[in-house]
Amino acid sequence: MAEPFKNLLDANRVRLIARDFERAWPEFPSRRFIRAATTGLEALELKARAQHIAEALAAALPPDATTAMRLAIRALGPPLSRTQGNGNDVFHYMPLGTWLHDVGPKDVETALVANYELTKRFTAEFSIRPLILQAPERTLKALRVWTKDPDPHVRRLVSEGSRPRLPWAERLPAVQRAPSLTLPLLEALKDDPSEYVRRSVANHLNDVAKDHPAVVLATARRWLKGASPARRKLVEHALRTLLKAGDRQALALVGASGDELEVEGTVTPRALRVGEAITVRATVKNRGDAQTHVVVEAVVHFKRPSGKPSTKKFRVARFDLAPGASREVSRRFLMAHRSIRALHAGRHPVDVQANGQVARAGGFVLST
Repeated sequence: MAEPFKNLLDANRVRLIARDFERAWPEFPSRRFIRAATTGLEALELKARAQHIAEALAAALPPDATTAMRLAIRALGPPLSRTQGNGNDVFHYMPLGTWLHDVGPKDVETALVANYELTKRFTAEFSIRPLILQAPERTLKALRVWTKDPDPHVRRLVSEGSRPRLPWAERLPAVQRAPSLTLPLLEALKDDPSEYVRRSVANHLNDVAKDHPAVVLATARRWLKGASPARRKLVEHALRTLLKAGDRQALALVGASGDELEVEGTVTPRALRVGEAITVRATVKNRGDAQTHVVVEAVVHFKRPSGKPSTKKFRVARFDLAPGASREVSRRFLMAHRSIRALHAGRHPVDVQANGQVARAGGFVLST
């Protein structure tokens, strides 16, 4: 059996964190910190463990925020040398990021330096957000400078940390209201040499699309003029929410017309238990006289206790379809509980959608 994810932050990790701070500050009260951080730790899940250790760290460090953050910067280990394949050891810094999220606004200038250094080793996308909320002009000014930083982790922080709807984080209402605050940052990063950074730009733009679709459509239209394959890929990923919604302008931007398409679908099996999978099949025919790009989605109407279904769209396939041609595609989807979606017993209708054209595929009865 795999080790529980929460054990990334265990008693041994607490001792390693204490060692880091001892190295930076010989007066660090390691015994007191370890005792406080490990008491009750075993019963907590990962995020709660990070918060628990962060609180113990706050009690062990000097009360002056500036002094404490400077010590934290000195306690950091070597920066990451790559953007992938770094394993789970980076979670060593999760409690530090949690602590920095809380203490940072007390000294924005020092917190900017701390976030800049932290993101080279873990992520600062959560800990920088209070700075954007409380000192937006100063923080956005720093982010503009960081768009030219040689480290891709820093450049990614520019886009990811300022996402208006970053998952699992507090939202940025000002950016939600006025995407013009961060669009210049995305403009500077849209042709970044690192796909790691470009994908974050796409995710940020997709966030914007949920509040300001017209802004994203206009940006996508501009960026697609003379676009490289890498930028085109970025734009298509940024449009995914609008594409799933069957937005005609978004579909047209990726060369996908729906007017001449016919779509049929099936779903099997008709009954299953939680933890088993369904297979959704779609047959798409192009009755037009020109080739079109096709985006096929499975639309599952999840049963909810309230009686009102919760609809979720899943990508099945994307392909080009010649005039008069048809194609069958399928994809398997596991029906399992997720942290963001609990499943409920009962009938779940399923549709298939191709470039905005929708057909009922059937449905399945789920039992627990």
